[in-house]
Amino acid sequence: MNPGLIWLLAIFIALWAGVLDWRYHRIPNWLTVSGWVAGLALNSWLGGWHGAKGSLLGTLLGLGLIFPFYLLRAMGGGDWKLVGAMGGILGPSELWDVLLMAVLVAGVMAVILIVARGRGRETLRNMGHMLASLARMQAPGPEVSLDNPNSARIPFGVSVAVAVVLYGARAAWILFSKA
Repeated sequence: MNPGLIWLLAIFIALWAGVLDWRYHRIPNWLTVSGWVAGLALNSWLGGWHGAKGSLLGTLLGLGLIFPFYLLRAMGGGDWKLVGAMGGILGPSELWDVLLMAVLVAGVMAVILIVARGRGRETLRNMGHMLASLARMQAPGPEVSLDNPNSARIPFGVSVAVAVVLYGARAAWILFSKA
């Protein structure tokens, strides 16, 4: 199996999605679906049935992990499909690492945005609403979802792109240091 080709595809799709998410706050279906198909095809070609199985499991893991956040309107559909596509390209084991890094990057971006806009109190109040809703086992109100036009939005596609580039660079370093 050639992990270099897989990482190149992942970086290409993630960077494209990150730029579109940054500029237009959208990640189009044609990008996520074509990225997923390319990932499934590449993994199948390089790894046979084992590669195809890893691609499908990665897709299911990515879609399954993000789906609750999509249902609660905490993340958009493009973010959900992008993570599914990354799972299809990278497989489940690499997706875990990338997704954890993407969440950390998104957290740093959120803190910077909160501080820059002076929204510390509002953020703490919204977190209290979310925790109270969680304790009552119900969805939080629209004031803490993407439906609120005043809410600060973090382009998660950018976070995924940063994480994929960082892990891709790490993979290249490991690959080339062995050569």
